[in-house]
Order: sequence, then C-alpha cells, then structure tokens
Amino acid sequence: MTAIKNLRWWIAGLLALATALNYLDRQSFPVVVGEVRKEIPISNEQYGHLTSAFLFAYAIMYAGGGRIMDWLGTRLGYAVMIVWWSAANCLTGTVSSVLGIGACRFLLGMGEGGGFPGSGKAVAEWFPPRERSLAFGIFNTGSAIGAVIAPPLIALIVGALGWRWVFFITGGVGLLWTVIWLKLYQPPATNKFISAEEKELIATSLAAARVTGDGQAAPRIRWLQLFTYREVLGLMAAKFFTDAAWYFFIFWLPKYLGDVRHLNIKEIGWFAWIPFAFAGAGSLTGGWLGGFLLRRGVSLDRARKIALGIGASLLPASLFIVASPLSFAIVFFSTAMFAHQFWSANVQTLPADLFPARVVGSVEGLLGSAGSFGGMLFGLLVGWLVEHHGYGPAFVIAGVLHPLAFLVILATVRRVAPLQA
Repeated sequence: MTAIKNLRWWIAGLLALATALNYLDRQSFPVVVGEVRKEIPISNEQYGHLTSAFLFAYAIMYAGGGRIMDWLGTRLGYAVMIVWWSAANCLTGTVSSVLGIGACRFLLGMGEGGGFPGSGKAVAEWFPPRERSLAFGIFNTGSAIGAVIAPPLIALIVGALGWRWVFFITGGVGLLWTVIWLKLYQPPATNKFISAEEKELIATSLAAARVTGDGQAAPRIRWLQLFTYREVLGLMAAKFFTDAAWYFFIFWLPKYLGDVRHLNIKEIGWFAWIPFAFAGAGSLTGGWLGGFLLRRGVSLDRARKIALGIGASLLPASLFIVASPLSFAIVFFSTAMFAHQFWSANVQTLPADLFPARVVGSVEGLLGSAGSFGGMLFGLLVGWLVEHHGYGPAFVIAGVLHPLAFLVILATVRRVAPLQA
C-alpha cells in the first residue's frame, strides 16, 4: 500500500469538507426561506422557533455526540452523524407545513451536533500541540466555505429546479462524503496510508503531550468528573455567549437582507457569501497566528490568549450594521464574522491543549452543547425582538458577547497547559 505524504493534512482537508457540508446543509433553509414562504407562511417568531428547534437538538447531540465519538471511535462515529444529517436534509425537501420543517430541522440538528466533536477528536488524534490551532483553523474554514457556496448555489438551484431540490442535492452530497471517509480514515497507529516517519512523529509528540509538567502521566478523567473542572465550566460559559452571536449572524443574515434591505433571492446570493468568505479568512488567520506565536517562543498560554483577545476586540463592529448603508453593512458583517472565526479557531483548540485525547471529544461536546443552548435561547429572543423592535437591539447584544466571554476565559482558564488531577 502506497503511503500518502503528510496524511494528517489530508485528514484536516477531509474534515474541512465535512464542515463545509455541515454549513451548506444548515444554511440551505435560511437562504431559501423567502421562497419557502411563498408556499408555507412563516412569521418572524416562527422562524425564530425553527432556528431554535435546530439548535436545541444540536445542543443535546453536541454533548451526546462527543460521548458517541469517544465510544464508537472517530471513524464510525463521524460516519453515523453525517449519514443522519444528510438524510434529514433530504427529508426537508418533502415537507408542506411549518411543523414538518421544524421536525426536519430538529433531526438535522441532532445529526450535525456530532460534527465538531468528531473533528476535534480527529485533530487531537492526528496533530501535535504546535499544529493544532492551524488544523482547527483549516477544518473550521469549511464552515465558511459551505456558507460562501450556499447563497449563489442555492439561488442557482432554486432558479433551475425549485427550492425543494436544494435539500435533495445538498443532502445527497453528504452521503458521498461518507464513502470517502470510511475508506481513508483510521487512527494513526492503524492507518494503512500513513508513512512510518509521520506515524513516529505523531506518536512521539502526542506521548509527550500526555505528560504533565512534573513528568507524571496525565490523569484518567470520567465524563461526569469534567464538570468539576473550573476550566470546563468557564469554556462552556464562553461558548454560551459567543455562539449565540454566531448563530444569530449566520441564520438571520439572509433574512435581514431580504426583510430590511429588500433584496430578492438572486441579490441575496450576490451579497450574502461575502461575510462568510471573511469568516473563512478569520478561521485560517486565527489558526495560523497561534502556531506562529508558538514558533516565536511565546508560551502556549499567552499565544492562545493573545489570539482570543484580538478576535473578541473586533466583534463590536456589529453595532454599526443597522445604521449603515448596504455596502458598509456588509463590511461590518464581514468584520464581525471574521472576528468570530478568528476567535473560534483558537478557543476550539483549548480542550485538546488542556485534556488528554481520550476525553477531548467529550469536552468539545460539552462546549458545543453550551454554545448551542446559547444560540437557541438567543434565537427565541431575536425572533421576539425583530417582530416587535426590529433588528437593532439584537445586533447590539451580539456585539458585546465576545468581549464578555474573553473576560470569563481569563478568569477561569488561568494557564493553558495539560491539566493535572
């Protein structure tokens, strides 16, 4: 069997593709909702409820998905999740009521909830600490790729085949990805495509990372025991705040452009991809910065916190969206979404920096679950705010959540380093 050079980076690319599909599937409905409303009436509050149904299921399965990944293993666990969410997306094309849409969005959220814990666990299995932020940045860039592709691709499909085919086509692509994943992915120790040199590099670096500063082996940690760690609770709180803002941006951007800026489906396709392109740049830039600082001799603790501070400081750009003309509104949207993904590429590395690989999936799951609950509750609030007070208050709240979360991390994660018992 011929070895694939630098296989770990091919794995990161495959994870990025899965994340792109994840976001393409979840963004399909927000982009096409204007067309759906021509057949199925949906109010602003009902739309808020639909986004919250997705996020409620996403939150539950994010925590459960992390446990499933640790139980089934990354290879099989990820395959189960993407088959589930792809099937749910296909079903969305068959619905004829708000209730039916809600059920499909709930099922979609259950499947997609396992995506990021699976990616986090794969990165912990394949990448040394010095490469993790870049690996997270690469796979996290998939979220921007999927969201960038979504508006123009969906506009094209709607124009040619109608809105239902959006869900049939995007769901089908996920099933094809699963075949490639099952063929290529195994852990480094048993993967038949890995070179001997890369296997040795990964084994040596991960063995060193599993040892604490006093030379002792890292402790075994049970799932319930994770809740006794101040760092876990602090990161859960930070994700609760920041993901609320992120889900508001991604789910309400297309609708805002239609409702307030009065753009049609084609015009939304022209403009809505731009902030997501900047989000992808933020993910790569944030991931690169962490590795750059480490190579320059900056400590792991300081490198992560510098990057997080930069990301948090840019989010208040969203405060200027409502009062700006369309061109500047897109600029401020782009700045805010760049900043969040810059932040996210670094905050998602923290579980792998702090905990042994065998529980990283569980920790990532808890963090993602907290973030999804934040998004769900904020989504309900946004639906009410938009219906009664417009978009202004929602953008104000979204602009201050990241700085607040950064203060929480500074208070609870005193030092980014492998934790001792």
